[in-house]
Amino acid sequence: MKIGITCYPTYGGSGVIATELGKELALIGHEVHFISYALPFRLNQFVENIYYHEVEMSNYPLFEFPLYSLALASKMVEVATYENLDLLHVHYAIPHATSAYLAKQILKSKKDIKIITTLHGTDITLVGLEPSFIHLVKFSIELSDGVTAVSRYLKEKTLTNYNISKEIEVIPNFVDTQLFKPNKDCATRKRLAPNDEKLLIHTSNFRAVKRVSDVIKVFDLVQKEIKSKLILVGDGPDRSECERLVRELNLYDKVLFLGKQEALVDILNSCDLFLIPSQSESFGLAALEAMSCGLPVIATSVGGLPELVYHNETGFIAEIGDVNRMAKYAIDLLSNEKKYQLFSANARSRSVNKFDNSIIVPHYEEFYKKIMQT
Repeated sequence: MKIGITCYPTYGGSGVIATELGKELALIGHEVHFISYALPFRLNQFVENIYYHEVEMSNYPLFEFPLYSLALASKMVEVATYENLDLLHVHYAIPHATSAYLAKQILKSKKDIKIITTLHGTDITLVGLEPSFIHLVKFSIELSDGVTAVSRYLKEKTLTNYNISKEIEVIPNFVDTQLFKPNKDCATRKRLAPNDEKLLIHTSNFRAVKRVSDVIKVFDLVQKEIKSKLILVGDGPDRSECERLVRELNLYDKVLFLGKQEALVDILNSCDLFLIPSQSESFGLAALEAMSCGLPVIATSVGGLPELVYHNETGFIAEIGDVNRMAKYAIDLLSNEKKYQLFSANARSRSVNKFDNSIIVPHYEEFYKKIMQT
C-alpha cells in the first residue's frame, strides 16, 4: 500500500507512535509518505520506502494567523495525487482529520482516498472539548473512514463526550522491545550514579497535566529513606516552577534536569524506577518504554494507565496527588531487591508479550485492509 501519515513532529507520544508505525510499515514493504510542517524527530536516519513532504506556509500579510489546516489539506491533495496514495492515516483529530476530510472531498472526482484517524488523548480530552472545537472534532471523527484509539479508556471517553455512534477500534501503543531492552551495565549509569545511588526517572513535556511537581515531592520523601537521585527528562512550561521547587526543597544536588534527550534508551537503562503521576493520560507511552527496559512504574489511576500498569505486579497505582502513598510504594520496591527483580521481570514480560511492535503493527495493517475494502 501507499500510505500518507500526518502527525505532530514533536516529542509527544502521538508523533512518536506515528513515526515508529511509519518506519515499521516501510520495513515490511509499504510505501510511506510523511506529510507535516517539520521532519518528525524520530525520523532521524534514512529508511527505505519512507518519504517526507513539508507543508509550506505562506506569509501573505492579509492573513493575521498562519492557515496551517488549509495548507496541510492542499499538500495532502498534492501528495495523494502525484504519489497515488491509497489512504491517509492522520494522528490527532485537530486539525489533521479535518484537513484530511477536506483533501478527500477535493479528490472525490478522481479517487476515493480513505481516511483513518487515530485518537491519542488530548485531542479528545482537552482540545476537543473547547466550545470552539467540539463540533469540528465530532464531524471529523464521524466522517473518517476508520477510527482507532490507543486505549479502551479513550474509546469510551470519545463515545461519551461526543455522543458518537462511529465504530472505534482500540489499537494500543507499541514499543520496539529489541531497542528498549534491559542493559543494567550501561556506562551512563556510572556517570549518573557515581556513588551507586538508586535512580528514579520521569520523562514528559512538563505540562501541568503531567504533575511533575508531584514527582519531585515523591522523590523528596524517598531520598530521606534511600540514597537516591531523580532524573528528569524533557522540557516544557512547568520546568521553571519545578526547578524552583527543587531549590526550595534543597534537592539541587540530587535532581538532574536533562532536558530533551534522544539517547533515551541508555538513560532509562541507567535508572531503577519510573514515576508518572499524571492528572490525565490516555495511554502512557513513556511508561511503556520504561517497562520495556525493565523498570517498574508508579502511576496514577487515571485514563489508560491501569490498562498498562498492573498494580502490585508491574508497578503500583495510586490516586492523583497522593505523593505519600507513591513514595511508600517506591521505598518498598527500592528496599526489597527480591521484590524489585520480580516487578522488573514482570514489566519487561508484559511489554514483550502485549505491546511489542511485531504484535501491534499487524493490527494496523489489518485495519487498513478492512477499511480499503469498504
